[in-house]
Amino acid sequence: MSQRNRSGAGRPGQAAVFAALGDETRLALLVRLSDGRRASISQLTEAQLGGGSKLTRQAITKHLRVLERARLVHGVRAGRESLFELDPKPMQELREYLDLVSEQWDRALARLKSFVEE
Repeated sequence: MSQRNRSGAGRPGQAAVFAALGDETRLALLVRLSDGRRASISQLTEAQLGGGSKLTRQAITKHLRVLERARLVHGVRAGRESLFELDPKPMQELREYLDLVSEQWDRALARLKSFVEE
């Protein structure tokens, strides 16, 4: 891990991942894609509509673009369609970063506790 990451500063792309994960629709799309199978925009729209959502194909497409920019999904052309699949690597990197931040807070709180108890 680089010195930058040890100091607690995240990677530049992590803000985009956090932002992408901050939307219920995008989270639902990631859950749908987490089974490891590729899905088309129509399949993803149908899955969303089945859940009571009234999102259009255009809205789903916009959400997928946000997820693509955050590197959480990527599209693969299959004939006239784009099939989307989950890329778990950015979430794994985010998890490692959050674990690091958690460790830093644990150490800081332990120092504070030690100081207060003296």
